[in-house]
Amino acid sequence: MDDFMPLDGWDHLHLWVGNARQATYYYERAYGFTPIAYMGPETGTRDRASYVLAQGDVRLVVTSALVTGHEVAQFCHRHGDGVKDVALTVPDASAAYEAALERGARGVTEPYTIEDEDGKVEIATIATYGDAVHSFVARRGYGGVFLPGYRATGAEAAAGSGLLQIDHVVGNVELGAMDEWVHFYERVLGFTELIHFSDEAISTEYSALMSKVMTDGEGKIKFPINEPAEGKRKSQIEEYLEFYGGPGVQHVAILCEDIVETVGALRERGVRFLETPGSYYEEAAERVGDVDADWADLERLGILADRDDEGYLLQIFTRTLQDRPTLFFEVIERHGSRGFGEGNFKALFEAIEREQALRGNL
Repeated sequence: MDDFMPLDGWDHLHLWVGNARQATYYYERAYGFTPIAYMGPETGTRDRASYVLAQGDVRLVVTSALVTGHEVAQFCHRHGDGVKDVALTVPDASAAYEAALERGARGVTEPYTIEDEDGKVEIATIATYGDAVHSFVARRGYGGVFLPGYRATGAEAAAGSGLLQIDHVVGNVELGAMDEWVHFYERVLGFTELIHFSDEAISTEYSALMSKVMTDGEGKIKFPINEPAEGKRKSQIEEYLEFYGGPGVQHVAILCEDIVETVGALRERGVRFLETPGSYYEEAAERVGDVDADWADLERLGILADRDDEGYLLQIFTRTLQDRPTLFFEVIERHGSRGFGEGNFKALFEAIEREQALRGNL
């Protein structure tokens, strides 16, 4: 059967933020990204400033508005800093856009081409949940630093912290909306459901959520979609929806090769992670079995472990990236496992609830 929506992989994540220069400084100093490109007044763009940050194959773009009433400023007023665009690399942006619209997607930006001395790039954009979008980016051998209109900073690549590539991007939607977006990804992008977690699997004494993971045919791109479930108190998803002002990207998981080294480097840089109680490790080694890491190091750094039929994974979650309890990062190391740490759900959500309680939002 023909693949009506061929996807080559993640292109970039575009964050709309209140202050792009300060956000760039934070992601550079705290996470080890290198600012490789810039667009703003100095390059002829008068209404916004954008910085491109790179590490491994990860590309983050942070943009802030320079004029009152700009759509970026309005977004930040509603949501705080957040992921506006999860951009995907495709062989043909026009074909991807047309295929998506034929299957019920809402178009945001029709296909257009930008070019400079390094070549041409074609881009088109469709809407997804909330104010988030997916851009289809066809680079067609473009040789520039990022996109036409951006100027290379000339910055030397930093040592980084060992972050390699995006693993998955998680969206939070309203109660009752999860299946709508599951069907959207099936219908519009040709994704299939990789795994389904019920509210019984993802629950604590106080709160619960439900989640379904959508993936492309090759498993390169994964979009878990969460919705709240009934519980005694406010769930983390409900807290997110309240403070973000609706559906949006909850967290971004980034792969690394040596999570002990990476998390150690991030902690030295000042990154703060959710705390894991020592009691978690009393049975973790027996539950998970042998891993290619020292359990003493995992406990010292607060790294979680889980195993499934295909292998194991190691993971840890940062605290939220801003004062609003919304967007955060996950750092993950995979050894065969294609799962998402089901055995860690209880410990993770109890850690999140402790943070919620400190904020008075549980």
